Amino acid sequence: MDTLIRLHEAVLRHPDVQFSEPLNWQMQTGEHWAVIGPNGSGKTVLIDTLAGKYALRTGAINYPVFEANGLKVSEAIKSMAFRDISSLSNDYQSAAYQQRWNSQEAEESPLIADLLELNPDKTYSNRILQLFNVKNLLESRLIQLSSGELRKFLIVRTLMSRPRILILDNPFIGLDASSRDQLNLLLGNMASLEGLQLIFVLSNPADIPSIVTHVLPVHNRTISKPLSKTDFETDAKLQAKLFAIPPPVQQERRLKNYTQADFTADPVSDETTQNNVVQLCHITIRYGKRTILKDLNWTIKHGERWALLGPNGAGKSTLLSLVCADNPQSYANDIRLFNRKRGTGESIWDIKKNIGYVSPEMHSYYLKNVPCIDIVGSGLFDTIGLYRRCTPEQLDACESWMKVFGIGHLKDKSFLKVSSGEQRLCLLARAFVKNPSLLILDEPLHGLDVSNKRKARNIIENFCQDPDKSMIYVTHYKNEIPDCICKAFTLIKHS
Repeated sequence: MDTLIRLHEAVLRHPDVQFSEPLNWQMQTGEHWAVIGPNGSGKTVLIDTLAGKYALRTGAINYPVFEANGLKVSEAIKSMAFRDISSLSNDYQSAAYQQRWNSQEAEESPLIADLLELNPDKTYSNRILQLFNVKNLLESRLIQLSSGELRKFLIVRTLMSRPRILILDNPFIGLDASSRDQLNLLLGNMASLEGLQLIFVLSNPADIPSIVTHVLPVHNRTISKPLSKTDFETDAKLQAKLFAIPPPVQQERRLKNYTQADFTADPVSDETTQNNVVQLCHITIRYGKRTILKDLNWTIKHGERWALLGPNGAGKSTLLSLVCADNPQSYANDIRLFNRKRGTGESIWDIKKNIGYVSPEMHSYYLKNVPCIDIVGSGLFDTIGLYRRCTPEQLDACESWMKVFGIGHLKDKSFLKVSSGEQRLCLLARAFVKNPSLLILDEPLHGLDVSNKRKARNIIENFCQDPDKSMIYVTHYKNEIPDCICKAFTLIKHS
């Protein structure tokens, strides 16, 4: 076997990303690796080092096969991460958060077909498009894609360049079960038929694909001894060290599951709405020729906790944008929030003050170079960015919630300098900081390691012990649904 990458006694130049020991590791032809460890352990720094993004103070990083064949590292190694979603295009990056749901802004957003540079080999390009089932998205506007659809588009766009090594940072988060199966199939086919080698960056041992041959554990800015996939999966002691708490055995949740056909719009009167937190009556949302929601009825009563389920593109995020008062089409629909009909004089801030919210879309808009405590504090004012000075009492609340989520030590650190999992914990603290009466958690465990997922679930369940708290919880993993949820509403995807 030939050596593709060799790290030898490598010490990074920048002190903020330094590992505790010099880096030594190598990747041979025919190998597929999983770099695995908890949030904030240094996985992303290591991967960025392999891709040549960090300068070395001492030691060396070599690419013998690439050098022998005259390949540039930037062409041979491609990486894809969740954080890349925010930089897909200048239009998407600069758009205000609420603009995503504005039909005029959506029409000005670029088409997927215009952003996807197909490989000159048409057979190869068509195969990728077919395996990922994204041909139907080519005429869609970028700003209107769901988080899962954006993830699929990013992977497809990266694969079109036919890299020698593809680095995928937590590629399965945000994808529904069918899309995860498609991704596993695609990666297996690409690796066996196209000579592609893969490096996965993962925070959960359960996400290691079958194609992986070797595992590199990372913990506390230290890389451990490389293992075969089999040896890692059978080493319970090592997994407990990496994630503090071994993954619990999850039972399939038995929820009382509803679909759209199970609901009819209740007659509207003060008596029927006084105990409702959310009431949606005959909701229809369209963008151009695409129908997202069709004649939808759904009522959430005070103190109820619901799971919102459905495949990527079924309209879950669109539905939540109506509840959160971000979508202008709410004024053309019969929507009642907290016993008040939309469009009767209330502002979006009147609505948002009752809601704590987190979502993958919010995460992508929140990549700002500000202290983490400011991110948490912005939840008190429902803004993206902190534009008011918090009172001492408010700062105490921010620090308290950061400590609850185990990130108190990050309060003065830049949001851009912490890992994506730590960023998600900051945004979760932001959702809780004002003690909202309605929690809307859209894939809240997105990108968290095993230990942090369990911690976050416990926090959610403890919060919802208060009978006055209502919740909408979105996930593609039924085993992540908190025990406090007993009802589920499942959306279908319209053609």
